[in-house]
Amino acid sequence: MSKLAVYPGSFDPFTNGHLDVTHRAARIFDRVIVAVLENPRKDGLFSIAERQEIIKESVVNLSNVEVDSFGGLLVDYMRRRGATIIVKGLRAVSDFEWELLQAHVNRQLAPGVETLFIMTATRWSFVSSSMVKEVAKHGGDVSEIVPPSALQALRAKFGQR
Repeated sequence: MSKLAVYPGSFDPFTNGHLDVTHRAARIFDRVIVAVLENPRKDGLFSIAERQEIIKESVVNLSNVEVDSFGGLLVDYMRRRGATIIVKGLRAVSDFEWELLQAHVNRQLAPGVETLFIMTATRWSFVSSSMVKEVAKHGGDVSEIVPPSALQALRAKFGQR
């Protein structure tokens, strides 16, 4: 039986840390869906469609990775897609507490769904989407911490060359 995993997140924007977790999940599972969360309570820098395009361009070389989006409960999306594994990337211990709570709730709602935590590579452990947006907004160089498609989109969004 094919193992399908979902890597959910806001990915606003997709960073090299996200890409690292995606690559590693793609080596573990037969198929991985990078699923952009549609959260109407949050105004993102990028639209859902823009985020999906950034991610698609970043994972074009990973034949077993698909990019999608979803709203509502993650476990409902998992059921619709027939997935049983949630992949969550962790940068530091501080991420763990919130992710653990989410994993327990998801397990309560869908006992057949497991959460797998993947530690981001050390060189990306300081990178967050919020930090990337803040640095890019002020003209800082984020070229070493985001994939080329995200860099191009950030420069376009902030009117930079």
